[in-house]
Amino acid sequence: MINNIKQNGGSPKKLSVFSLVMINVIAVDSLRNLTMGAEYGLALVFFYGLAALLFFIPTVLVSAELATGWPITGGSYVWVREAFGRRWGFLAIWLQWIYNVVWYPTIFAFVAGMLAYLIQPEWVNNKVYMVSVVLILYWSMTLVNCLGLSVASWVSTVGALFGTILPMFLIAGLGLAWIYLGKPSQLTFSADKLLPNLLDLKNIAFMTNILFGLMGMEMSAVHAGDVHQPTRNYPRALAYSSLIILTTLILASLAITVVVPASELNLVSGLIDAFAIFFKALQIPILIPLVAILIIIGSMSGAAAWIIGPARGLWVASAETTLPAFFQKLNRQKMPVGILILQGVIVTILCALFFIMPSVKSSYWLLSNLTAQLALLFYILLFSAALRLHHTCVHVKRAFKIPGGAMGMWLVAGTGIGVCVVAILLGFLPPTQVDVGQVARYEAILIIGILACCLPPFIFHRKYKDGQ
Repeated sequence: MINNIKQNGGSPKKLSVFSLVMINVIAVDSLRNLTMGAEYGLALVFFYGLAALLFFIPTVLVSAELATGWPITGGSYVWVREAFGRRWGFLAIWLQWIYNVVWYPTIFAFVAGMLAYLIQPEWVNNKVYMVSVVLILYWSMTLVNCLGLSVASWVSTVGALFGTILPMFLIAGLGLAWIYLGKPSQLTFSADKLLPNLLDLKNIAFMTNILFGLMGMEMSAVHAGDVHQPTRNYPRALAYSSLIILTTLILASLAITVVVPASELNLVSGLIDAFAIFFKALQIPILIPLVAILIIIGSMSGAAAWIIGPARGLWVASAETTLPAFFQKLNRQKMPVGILILQGVIVTILCALFFIMPSVKSSYWLLSNLTAQLALLFYILLFSAALRLHHTCVHVKRAFKIPGGAMGMWLVAGTGIGVCVVAILLGFLPPTQVDVGQVARYEAILIIGILACCLPPFIFHRKYKDGQ
């Protein structure tokens, strides 16, 4: 979101701790993930704490070391390529691209849910409405991106601040005020509710989406080399942003749980439902549509940036690969229209899941889970690349290094890999809170989806000249 600014032909302007904190918060905090966490009730505090310790912190540490050792345009593609060769480097950038493609129907379904609330609330469970709005919004934003980068980066930042961070802080504050004023709460505050039943594996199937809600810090880590005194200030920025991200996600998710009964919580519209209850209780219902509009603006601006971002990353990587010429096609505005059209076709096909699954809620969950599964495969590559480069490229200077040397790297990256593997396996267990229909069909769709998304890079590279 933030570009380096050249000073009088000299080196890029150094980022302040505050700037990097804002980049991190905007990259990770997402309103769409709040209802996922709210499904847990008070136990979400335990799950977020566990996810932070075993995944979130390892991710930011590994990304920081890689980014300051290889501060080159390309990010994860470069890191994995340097560790394992071009074939695996391309698989990494492909996974980053494809899991975002699978994610697009869910973010636009979230926007469709906000629009339904403003027009006709019961439409949120209407499959025809949801698919129609998702496709119209997605292809409209794709068309806008094909016209060129006409919107400056600060516009995306402002959209994220007012459409994501502001509503998140607002609902967290409303939840705290609700409890402070002694209003009736749907959430039971007790020690036994804080620790979930870990013997029931289905009860922790949501863990994959908790992890997904904490992904994205590696994107901002490319700025690590541009921070003033990185060995001192980058860890500080990570600590501050991690605290803000975890606090806002937990408090905002709990705020939803406080006023929306678990049996009535809708994964798509749960956030605006909670806002409506708060504002009606405060006798200011006029603010409901205003907040809905802010959320729509924030979601659309974020989605627009993600539609073109991974597509351009895949286009850059295609220059070093044997991808078909269609992938490398640019229009007059230098936008990768071939990739944009391809991902649009995939999104359209994925929307068929809304008609295959029992409900909009189950379709939303399935696509969210498939997105998380693909993302976790990417993170396995990322942690593995960090391990290999730590041992094979000791001569490369890093402005930031994981404390503890080789043992520290093995502990951090090994923990990250282990958690990703466990989370992928847990993702095949349908959660008790969502009716996904026949379990065999649900798991078959997941398996077919993962295979279909992972095989293309190997097919494209089967004729690699260097045999990598």
